[in-house]
Amino acid sequence: MTADLPRQVRLVDVGPRDGLQNESQPIAVADKVRLVDDLTDAGLRYIEVGSFVSPRWVPQMAGSAEVFAAIARRPGVTYAALTPNLKGFEAALAAGVREVAVFAAASEGFSQLNINCSIADSLARFAPLMEAAKAEGIRVRGYVSCVLGCPYDGEIAPEQVAWVARELHQMGCYEVSLGDTIGTGTAGSTRRLIETVARDIPREQLAGHFHDTYGQALANIHASLLEGISVFDSSVAGLGGCPYAKGATGNVATEDVLYLLEGMGIETGVSMPKLVAAGQRISQVLGRENGSRVARALLARD
Repeated sequence: MTADLPRQVRLVDVGPRDGLQNESQPIAVADKVRLVDDLTDAGLRYIEVGSFVSPRWVPQMAGSAEVFAAIARRPGVTYAALTPNLKGFEAALAAGVREVAVFAAASEGFSQLNINCSIADSLARFAPLMEAAKAEGIRVRGYVSCVLGCPYDGEIAPEQVAWVARELHQMGCYEVSLGDTIGTGTAGSTRRLIETVARDIPREQLAGHFHDTYGQALANIHASLLEGISVFDSSVAGLGGCPYAKGATGNVATEDVLYLLEGMGIETGVSMPKLVAAGQRISQVLGRENGSRVARALLARD
């Protein structure tokens, strides 16, 4: 399929959650709140604020309830949380979260080594969460990881990804984000994947989540646009490393995606100057160089 390019794209900034959870140093609640508020001010309409998981497993996400309590919420903006199970969902609900996300892997090896169960078992665990979300009127977004490659199982068949995505969709996930967790995908494999998954799930209910480990994230996003995808996950300042490729970058930077989209005349509602400022501020807090090439180039001009 070569579709007309979408006129608008929704950017989902996962930096406060997917980005910060990979940091080794403690991050103050106030700094997390400032990051979310900066992203809101920049015009992001969907921000993944935190996750409700055991702090033993993801210590950087401790304090997510405090972050949700302190952020300046703006009408029309979704402030979401990752909730891996019913206990996490109940904690998110108590914190005033109105949209959550669940995740499953397309790879059996990844599922077993990261969440200690099979793909089928991980999906079964979501059933009570989905029932509770429906009863509370909470929308649920689904993630599928390792859609274009796995550090343990190698290449993943598109049909395998389609099965997992279909299961999440049929459970009630209004949108399924396809995640290239280790960043090995290419434009060709991305298009084949979307063509396969879209046989079961409408393209308007699919999103792309690309890591830039091999420098292919923007090419894969462009390929996805040609396939009619109009929602993309990204991380301000490129926050978030890739734990499976030492020293490699992780999430594609929101600034870099925005630059691509603006150059194609696609609207996002996001302010580049405010976004760059947000990324630079959190990068300084973390004591690291901004991971966005676009941000570094624009800052060098000033």
